Amino acid sequence: MKLTDVWQSSDKPTLSFELFPARTEKAAVNLVKTIDILADLKPDFVSVTFGAGGSTKEGSRQLLHMLKHEKGLDVIAYFAGFGLGPEDIVAVLDNYKALGVDNVLIVRGDPPRDQDFQPHPHSFTYAHEIMSFVRPRYGFCLGVASYPESHIDAPSKDKDIEYLKLKVDQGAEYIICNYFYDNVYFYDFIERCHASGISVPILPGVMPIYSVKMMNILANLCGATITEQVKQGISALPEGDTQALLDFGIDYAANQCAALLEIGVPGLHIYTMDRSRSAVGIVGRLRDEGRL
Repeated sequence: MKLTDVWQSSDKPTLSFELFPARTEKAAVNLVKTIDILADLKPDFVSVTFGAGGSTKEGSRQLLHMLKHEKGLDVIAYFAGFGLGPEDIVAVLDNYKALGVDNVLIVRGDPPRDQDFQPHPHSFTYAHEIMSFVRPRYGFCLGVASYPESHIDAPSKDKDIEYLKLKVDQGAEYIICNYFYDNVYFYDFIERCHASGISVPILPGVMPIYSVKMMNILANLCGATITEQVKQGISALPEGDTQALLDFGIDYAANQCAALLEIGVPGLHIYTMDRSRSAVGIVGRLRDEGRL
């Protein structure tokens, strides 16, 4: 089912999770367990990432097939086009179409870490160029990604919004945001989007705190600010107590979600990192409070 149809048919905010393809046999076993637990939460859809340079395209296809045809879940298929030529794009999207995928998230993607990777000579530089290539060729419900604190490579917040507006003008029907640890970043982002004429649904991304190491690595990669409130909350926990950190992360994210739902966001998109415990805790609390 297309996401736009989901939002049009109900005033209830959607719940969604992000997963990525497993890279080892052990991770694959754990991922199946995670999916079963998350499926019990009855999400409206689940997104599947796509590795840089198409590095996980087969794993992404297999995971999409499992979620859609074995678990009965609606899906969003990521497509990261960095370095891929037009024929590569068509091959991947034709595969998605054959799987019965209705929703695709178009992103530029990062350069592959493989030093031997050579971009296709006719690859696209920006996501809006990929969008302009895909939109007239496919009937997918197309979305794009955004960064409330601005993309790490963007020269300015205004320029970042300008590029986002261009992607919407090229046919994007929804936006999924990177995570943030202070909702003020998202509120400001929404205001700037509306001022620029962007009116499509915008989903906030929610990243629970799983470990201090992971938090620092991801924040460095995407430019998310680790706020003083987060730092102080973590410093007050017993040193080395992983359960206390996990509980803190659940409480912090649940409070963020509650405030976001208060302002009427169309849904919540939780970055699970292929784990289930935090998502279960967050969703359980929000449902107990009657927010979801």
